[in-house]
Amino acid sequence: MRVDLQLSSGITLMIASRLMNGKAYPTAAIKKGLVMIYEGQELCEEAVGFGVPILKRGLQAIFPGAVELSPLAEDQSSGIRARFEMNLMERIKKSGSTTLSNPILYAGKNVMAAVIRQLPFMRGVLTGLSNRMRSSFAWETIYEPSGLSTYVTLAYTLDTQTGRIRVELEDQGLDQMGVSEVIVMNEQGARFFDNYQDADGLSLSGNEIGCWDPVLANEAAFVSRELGISFRLPQVKGARLYRGRELVSNRLAWAGFGYTFPPGLGHFTYEITVNKLS
Repeated sequence: MRVDLQLSSGITLMIASRLMNGKAYPTAAIKKGLVMIYEGQELCEEAVGFGVPILKRGLQAIFPGAVELSPLAEDQSSGIRARFEMNLMERIKKSGSTTLSNPILYAGKNVMAAVIRQLPFMRGVLTGLSNRMRSSFAWETIYEPSGLSTYVTLAYTLDTQTGRIRVELEDQGLDQMGVSEVIVMNEQGARFFDNYQDADGLSLSGNEIGCWDPVLANEAAFVSRELGISFRLPQVKGARLYRGRELVSNRLAWAGFGYTFPPGLGHFTYEITVNKLS
């Protein structure tokens, strides 16, 4: 099932229960949220789109591997509800071989990923080390069943007059399932969105943006100077807002924001504003 929602002139949001783009990024197995299409061109690349849940159990992340779509009302154009099945985890596979199962390897990988995100001065060294190890050992990232299967439902409501998308995460009782953290990602393609701006006047481009840094301003945006469009998100009480952008050959190509919050927060709502630049 595929649903196309017209947000404004030239801008459409697409969500599908099956893979629509055949490009073989490792994240292709993860179900996407709302994907931006501008003047007929899909802007998502490797990114997961707007409004995609990820569950953390300690250092382990659980991703959505399936999604069921249903209209919010009889008129589907006003919005859509997505029920994500959370059942995938990131694994490493040696090219032409089976998935690696060494728990020490995954513990080290998770620690390295955490350090890369939390300590900016270590990012260059550790990212280079990770890339060399992948190349030397012919490692590939894949996503496989995690052993956990639960559901997270989000509702997306469009306001075509203002270019806003209201995203509402329904209370799932995740604090009873061993979940330590909830993340809601809002990303589009890194090649299109290469500039970050916030309400405090900070402007960053390309690698200056970082891969997972806190947003301190009340609002922040990613801008496509090439296309003349942007998407903006606000701070939300009870959650932390992070920005990130990564562009690594044919493996990573995302730019956007992530909200993180404890599973006991319950009801969580925010708005994405999509604008054409004047």
